[in-house]
Amino acid sequence: MRAAALYSAVGSLLLATLAAAPAGGAPGGPAAPAAPGAAEQRGTAVAAARARAAGVRFGACETIPQAPAGLRCGTVEVPLDYAHPDGTRIRLTVSRVRATQQDPRNSKRKVPRQGALVYNPGGPGGSGMRFPLVAKLPAWKRIAAAYDLVGYAPRGVGRSAPLSCMDPARFVEAPTESPEHPSEAYKQQRVARAKAYARGCAERSGSRLRFYTSLNNARDLDVLRAALGEDRLTFMGASYGTYFGAVYATLFPSHVRRMVLDSAVDPDPQKVWYGNNLQQSAAFEDRWADFRDWIARHDGVYRLGGTAQAVQRSYDTARRRLAANPAGGKVGPGELQSAFLTAGYDDLFWPGRAAALSAYLRGDAKPLVRLAAPDAETAAQAENGNAVYTAVECNDAPWPTDWRVWDRDNTRLARVAPFETWDNAWMNLPCAYWPAPRQRPLDVRTGPGELPPVLILAAERDAATPYAGALEMRRRLSGSVLVTERDAGSHGIGGGPNACVNAHLDAYLLEGRLPERHAACAPHPEPQPQPPAAGSADRQVLRDALKGKAA
Repeated sequence: MRAAALYSAVGSLLLATLAAAPAGGAPGGPAAPAAPGAAEQRGTAVAAARARAAGVRFGACETIPQAPAGLRCGTVEVPLDYAHPDGTRIRLTVSRVRATQQDPRNSKRKVPRQGALVYNPGGPGGSGMRFPLVAKLPAWKRIAAAYDLVGYAPRGVGRSAPLSCMDPARFVEAPTESPEHPSEAYKQQRVARAKAYARGCAERSGSRLRFYTSLNNARDLDVLRAALGEDRLTFMGASYGTYFGAVYATLFPSHVRRMVLDSAVDPDPQKVWYGNNLQQSAAFEDRWADFRDWIARHDGVYRLGGTAQAVQRSYDTARRRLAANPAGGKVGPGELQSAFLTAGYDDLFWPGRAAALSAYLRGDAKPLVRLAAPDAETAAQAENGNAVYTAVECNDAPWPTDWRVWDRDNTRLARVAPFETWDNAWMNLPCAYWPAPRQRPLDVRTGPGELPPVLILAAERDAATPYAGALEMRRRLSGSVLVTERDAGSHGIGGGPNACVNAHLDAYLLEGRLPERHAACAPHPEPQPQPPAAGSADRQVLRDALKGKAA
């Protein structure tokens, strides 16, 4: 299930989720070969040559309100279908802030420019258009001195040939249910809804739907590299961005200069995407336990219980009350669960979530409503991001087409991991009824000397991309090095609050220097509690960040 995640590295709310291959039952739909054919290879070369000749005409960023003067935007043209590069073309929006070339530690010292650093925040469905604004953040100033910071909206996202599967107003209808152990009647309702959603994607997108894939995202990245005038790509991807970054490294190893994979997806073809989704649900149960433990340790502030079990009882009480009487008419159990799922992505959200829950149980629903009620202003962005997420993941891999397989696997898992399991299943269930051809995932791997050393970053208790995925990524990309944030679970750790992680990031991007072997960093400090009166504080963070993304 894709949910909102605050990436420390970018400081904006981005959507991410993962899944993987069938855990039983027959995969459905025709499966196209994953390895690129000769036609796609030639098409990518044609498109890249054309993009290098055209370049990117950067100008004002009309789509980003109050964009600073240094932020410039443009477009890059790519083929919809790389097998036919002279056929239909689409435009991807791109943003850039030029390298300052000023040493932040010594204003009199000039820093050599090292080219462009291209960033993708994940999703699928996340936009990196605001990424260059991190140039102003202290943790990024050394990198911003040496690199042009480049963000972009991948195909389908924002104004980059946008996808839609349903009316945005209907997408954010509330309140909603979120049963941890759904009835048979509720399950059948969700099956019907999944079928209708899949049909809507086909009706609104037509024949182009099949071309929104990770393989094409990787090819688009190579065309963007050429348009920027870069012979070799310096790339940083977070979450899903690590997966198609690894696909890119497999397809174009000689085109890579440096690559950072932050919070790595497990690239095992047998887990793309159904199996990874089940693993993600299991990992969120552990992260939800971490959050409840933290609340319990601060019972003097929140009064939600002095043990994790007592905090769970408080949460369950809120769910029951909201089911009977939605807060503000808009916040039911589904909205509560979505808001607290976000806390699993970054402990930055813990104080505000706990404060809002505490206030609600003591008679003040306003902080919870401000925090969790759907925002009509961002409905179109949310629907677009969901459509891209669904299209890419459904197109990328075979999925079970028999509902009984989904029911069996998620019923078993929900017995031990109820927090996210069923909502995650509903998020991905349209893939069981997907109308476009499925691919078989690329076997991501590189041999010794084929690819420059890659830096992989991972938090040990990351729920969105469980840590085992980082180990698998390191195994498959020969020569890669893993830096682990121990005993921590925030998702997207590069450029965040951990100075040790950031030192490794700087050393690699600025000097090409990696640890000799696996390196470990102590966890960043846990957040400080805030009183219930301040429970709505991170609602404004969410609102501002959502306005800053295109997914």
